[in-house]
Amino acid sequence: MSTSQLYRGSLTTIILKLLEENGEMYGYEITQRVKELTQGDLEIKEGALYPSLHKMEAAGHLTVTAKKVDNRVRKYYDITPVGKEETVNRLAELDEFLANMQRIINPKLSFE
Repeated sequence: MSTSQLYRGSLTTIILKLLEENGEMYGYEITQRVKELTQGDLEIKEGALYPSLHKMEAAGHLTVTAKKVDNRVRKYYDITPVGKEETVNRLAELDEFLANMQRIINPKLSFE
């Protein structure tokens, strides 16, 4: 399993956390922020990003606002209250997953 496969399973969590911290963002801005935060180690492709954004919108986790910028229409995504609850739940699951992985991989260094 490559690192990109591990990230792919976390894409929704990544997007929700970015929107929670930064407020509304458009798709390209999300991809660039992830690239910046990971120092280029993670690049989110449009083919993965936009289906995730659409699913999250359908689930009520995001709202979409179209704005005209430089004679182009740009879609901005923002997190909803339901999305904020989902973020809390997903981050708790991620913390539990990481703690369990630590126990399995290196029990002597387990933080509990």
